[in-house]
Amino acid sequence: MQISFKKTILVSLSDTTKNRKEKTMKAAQHTTYDKKNITLNITEITKPSITDKEVLIKVTAAGVNPLDNMISRGEVKMIVPYKLPQTAGNEVVGIIEETGRQVKNLKVGDRVFGRLPLDHIGAFAEYVAVDSQALAKVPDYLSDEEAAAVPLTALTIMQALDLMDAQAGKTIFISGGTGGVGGMAIPIAKAKGLTVITNGAGDSAERVLKLGADRFIDYKTEDYTKTVSQVDYVLDTLGGAETEKQMSIMKKGGQLVSLRAMPNGDFAKRMNLPKWKQMILGLAGRKFDKMADKYGVHYHFIFVESNGAQLQEVADLFSKLKIKPSIDTVYPFEEVNSALDKVANGRSRGKTVLSFKK
Repeated sequence: MQISFKKTILVSLSDTTKNRKEKTMKAAQHTTYDKKNITLNITEITKPSITDKEVLIKVTAAGVNPLDNMISRGEVKMIVPYKLPQTAGNEVVGIIEETGRQVKNLKVGDRVFGRLPLDHIGAFAEYVAVDSQALAKVPDYLSDEEAAAVPLTALTIMQALDLMDAQAGKTIFISGGTGGVGGMAIPIAKAKGLTVITNGAGDSAERVLKLGADRFIDYKTEDYTKTVSQVDYVLDTLGGAETEKQMSIMKKGGQLVSLRAMPNGDFAKRMNLPKWKQMILGLAGRKFDKMADKYGVHYHFIFVESNGAQLQEVADLFSKLKIKPSIDTVYPFEEVNSALDKVANGRSRGKTVLSFKK
């Protein structure tokens, strides 16, 4: 009887431990806003439950982005004031394990990816609950790690083209077209019927032209401000002094969307930020608004939002063209801080990715 009693206790303790593990997960969290320290804390937290419109994803990979470090440094508090601790990570790939009652577009077992909603990030965890409308199905030809490089960049481009109201038959200049953004922006812009001019390092010319660029400019041998003019749209991926240079090559009434300059008042209104934030960002971005007025063009800043339908459009296009994003380094989830440091300080030749595969 005594032995049986001991066995019962041991089994009971084992079940309790197992149940606890099933209800918790590992996650990497922002715990403080610190301009000098971007370290995340890996901790055990409760596994998320889903609403009727959400799905539960078992995470297989996550993209690591400068945005993740910007959040740690408190640089996006004006746009999205996260309450700490906050599980980090904006870009997710994984397998659906559970669906809410109202979810019709996805099912258990689907391999999906997405840019997580601004107010519901958390890709650096073993599981994440996501609104199904933020997700798309991963093209079969992409690995999980490759898929992790797509959502944020692809959606940035789609939303930039929407903001420009880009029309087929017109011309776009994509600065720094040899980088990761250019690698996706060029084929998407071509698919929308645009003539694409881009610039970058000369040794990448052949690769960029194969992506569909109509004209490539080697920045070391040609000054585009002297040889390009009357451009309808500009996607500014560089910022700094390049923003004004790009305005100088545009037609009157042209549309420039910057990924690197400053938010302005129009951006704050578009994001439905409170009036006081609209005033502050209006002042912060006034320099670029005045610059745009000087050249008779329109200046926009973009902060990419989740959109499963747009991402599915990109996924379908990429499936036809078999476009593969460039991956620099894949880190195991436990080395998340090394990955963030790489993005902050390393010279990447592609995407940095976290893998959750054991």
